[in-house]
Amino acid sequence: MTDLEVRHATHPDQVPGFDTAALRRAYLVERLFTDDEVTAVLTHHDRIVLAGARPANGPLTLGTWPELRSEFFLERREAGIVNVGGAGTITVDGTKYDLAPGACLYAGRGAREVTFESASASEPADFYIFSATAHTAYPTTLVAPGEGNRLELGDQQTSNRRTINQYIHANGVQSCQVVLGVTTLHPGSTWNTMPAHTHDRRTECYLYFGLPETERVVHLLGEPDETRHLLIADRQAVISPSWSIHSGVGTAAYSFVWAMAGENQAFTDMDGVDVQDLR
Repeated sequence: MTDLEVRHATHPDQVPGFDTAALRRAYLVERLFTDDEVTAVLTHHDRIVLAGARPANGPLTLGTWPELRSEFFLERREAGIVNVGGAGTITVDGTKYDLAPGACLYAGRGAREVTFESASASEPADFYIFSATAHTAYPTTLVAPGEGNRLELGDQQTSNRRTINQYIHANGVQSCQVVLGVTTLHPGSTWNTMPAHTHDRRTECYLYFGLPETERVVHLLGEPDETRHLLIADRQAVISPSWSIHSGVGTAAYSFVWAMAGENQAFTDMDGVDVQDLR
């Protein structure tokens, strides 16, 4: 376990004064996956924890950190976990779950022991963990890749044809406040979440994956009339405060885990922004 990196919340008035380095320090999580480590970032935007576990040479156990003041990580939390690497397993309180690449596991409040393991040392699993505070317990639930609620959005003519699999949501796997899924761009499409939107009642985070090592996603953030951008590589995450848009275009096709937590779980609760109004 590495130390928990803590990031304080930011106000939109700060963004115009941020240079590239400041933007990256505030919103980009560059390294989540390190061999045989659990790496984590706590953002004070909705008290979300983003973590990555790569069990390269043996099992890894999800512990806790002093900053959380908890006996174990999920004492007062829940987590959605997506495998973005090779095949692996997660054991929750003695029950083992097989996660193929792209599978999702929900672990509810009160789960004491969470252990990660890769099926192959030559292609280790990369487990992406999105965690929020929880007021009650829901059962641990596994969803196989592509078995969520499937939505087809966008159009090839606007380069944003994409498949959305909703995994943790009001009509799927139950949670206290986490809403999570995976979006995959179709070949030849590069834009995600365009037209852009905000939702002032939730913080959303993206983890980009499936992107070739030499390619990047240009991720847009900030208020709609005061946008900034980040260049994001494969398996890097970005934190989007509730007042910020979250949209991007890649130099190649890619996938991303989108996950959010806050005041409600309504997937359609968003405030759309016309392309012509972006600045």
